[in-house]
Amino acid sequence: MTDQTHSPRHTVIVGGVAGGMSAATRLRRRDEHARITVLEKSGHVSFANCGLPYYIGGVIEGRENLLLQTPASLHERFNLDVHVNTEVTAIDRAAHELTVTDLTTGQQRTIGYDTLVLSPGAAPFIPPVPGIERALALRTVEDTDRIHDAVAGLAPGAPVVVAGGGFIGIEVAENLAHRGLDVTVVEFGPQIMGPLDPEIAGIVERRLVDNGVHVLTGTGVATVEDVTVTLTDGTSRPADLVIAAAGVRPATGFAAEAGLETLAGGALVVDATWRTSDPDIFAVGDAVATPDALTGEPVVVPLAQTANRDGRLVADIISGDDVSLPRTWGTSVMGVFGLQVASTGWTEKRLVAAGVPHQVIATHPASHAGYYPGAAGLSMKLLVGTGDFRGEDLRDRILGAQVVGEEGADKRLDILATAMQSGRRASELLDLELAYAPQFSSAKDPVNMLGYIADNLRTGRTELVTWNQIDELAQDAVLLDVRTPGEFAAGSLPGAVNIPLDELRGRLGEVRELCGEAPVVVFCQVGQRGHVAESVLRGEGLTRVYNLTGGYRTWSDGQRTLR
Repeated sequence: MTDQTHSPRHTVIVGGVAGGMSAATRLRRRDEHARITVLEKSGHVSFANCGLPYYIGGVIEGRENLLLQTPASLHERFNLDVHVNTEVTAIDRAAHELTVTDLTTGQQRTIGYDTLVLSPGAAPFIPPVPGIERALALRTVEDTDRIHDAVAGLAPGAPVVVAGGGFIGIEVAENLAHRGLDVTVVEFGPQIMGPLDPEIAGIVERRLVDNGVHVLTGTGVATVEDVTVTLTDGTSRPADLVIAAAGVRPATGFAAEAGLETLAGGALVVDATWRTSDPDIFAVGDAVATPDALTGEPVVVPLAQTANRDGRLVADIISGDDVSLPRTWGTSVMGVFGLQVASTGWTEKRLVAAGVPHQVIATHPASHAGYYPGAAGLSMKLLVGTGDFRGEDLRDRILGAQVVGEEGADKRLDILATAMQSGRRASELLDLELAYAPQFSSAKDPVNMLGYIADNLRTGRTELVTWNQIDELAQDAVLLDVRTPGEFAAGSLPGAVNIPLDELRGRLGEVRELCGEAPVVVFCQVGQRGHVAESVLRGEGLTRVYNLTGGYRTWSDGQRTLR
C-alpha cells in the first residue's frame, strides 16, 4: 500500500496496447493510489491488434469491435492518465524525464517518472526499394483504415501483391481474397511461413493456392511502379494495391539512443525481472528479447499472449513481488481458409542449424473417430531430443511441435505445449488421460499416438527416417511401398518397389532378394502400415529396417517447397 505521507510514485508506461495496458491495469489493481501515465503513439489504445486483418476482410464487420477501450473509459474504470497521439522521442535517464511530442499539434514537453515501463511494440519493416512509398503496411488502427479504404476503391478481381509470406502477410492475403481480389504473395525466402518447417509450410501453401491465392517463393519485390511491381527474378506482376508485410522491427530507437542495451536487431535486453540495463526502466512486449526455452539465450518472440502475461508480472514486481521471467516457447496459432496452423518450441531446421540431436515423429491422424461424421485430417510433427546438447541430456525431451488441420489442431498443440512446459517426456504422452467421445477424439487420441511412437523410439522398437533424408538413403537403400497397388499407381517415391502389407509375409523371399545386404526403408501413406511392415521384417530377422515417418503424405508435402 502506498505511504500517503509522501506523493505517490509515478509510473510512466510507453505503449498502450497488450503488454503496456496489462501493466497499467494490473498496477492499478495492486495499488489504488499509484500515479500511472500511459503514452501511446497511435490514436488508439487497447485495440484488438490481432483482429485488424479480419476487419479488412469483412469477417469482423464493425470497426468499433476492434476498439476495446478509450482514454476516457480507462480513466473512468482504472483512473489511468492516458495520452494518445503522443510519441516519446528521448529518455533522460539521469533526470528521470521523457521528451514527448504531441503528434496532433507538434508541441513538445517533458514528463518525469519514478519508474518507466517500455512497451513500444514493433514497427513494420519497409524494404528500401524504389516506389515502396506506394505500399501500405498493417500495424495500427490507422493502417487498417488506410487499407480498408484502398480496398473499397478497387474493382472485383483487382490485382494485389502482398510482399511477405509471414504470419501478417498470409493473414492479409486471405482476407483480401475474401474481398474478391486477385492476390499474389511474394516471399523472398524458399518457403512461406518461415517459422514452420518446409513440409508443414507446404500444407499452408496448398490451402492458399486451392483458394485462388498465387504464391511465389524465392523472389522479392525489386521496384514498385504505378500499377505493377517488378520482382527480383526480373518478372512483373500487376498490382493495383501493394501491401508491405516483410516483418517487423522493435520500435526502440529512442531507447537505444538513451544508452539502453539492445541486441543487433534493436530488441531491448532485460534481466530476469524485466529490467533493462537501467534498473528503473522495465520493458515488455514485442520490443524485448526474452530467454529461449531450450538455450536460455535472448530471442524475440512477438506474441500477444506473452506480452499480456509479462505486463501483468512487471506490475507485480513494481508492487514488490518476487517474480522472475519465464522462458519463452513461442506457442502460436493462426487460421488460413479454415486451416488451423499451430506450433510451439523449436523447428527441425532450427535444431539442425544448432546441431541439437533429435528425432522427428510425423503422423496424420483424424481429428476425431473416423466412424463419426465430420472427421478431419491432422498433420502432426513432434521433435524429440536424442542426446546431449551443451551439457544437458535431451533424450526423450519434447523440443517442439507443429500441428495443422481443419479441426482439433489448436487443442492438440495446446496439450503438447503444456506437456513440454511442464517437463513431461515425449514417451510419457501415452499416459495422458484425455477427454474422449467419438465426436471429439479417438479412443487413442492423436497426442497419445505420438507418445506410443516416442516410446517405441525410446525402447528401440522402431527406427524412423524423415522425408528429407530419402534422396540420400535411396542411393543405397531399397524403398518398399507397402500400400495397395492402386495407391502405388497414383504416385510413389521414385524407385520404390510395391509389395502391399497384406502380402508381405508371403513374399519375404522376394524382399530378401531385393535388399540383399542393403537397408530397407518401408513406407505407406501416413506411417501406420509402414510401422507394421517394419515389425514384420524385423521379426523375420532383417535388422536394417526403417520406417518413413509420416509416410508418402509427409514426403509429398515436403516436395512442394523444393520445386
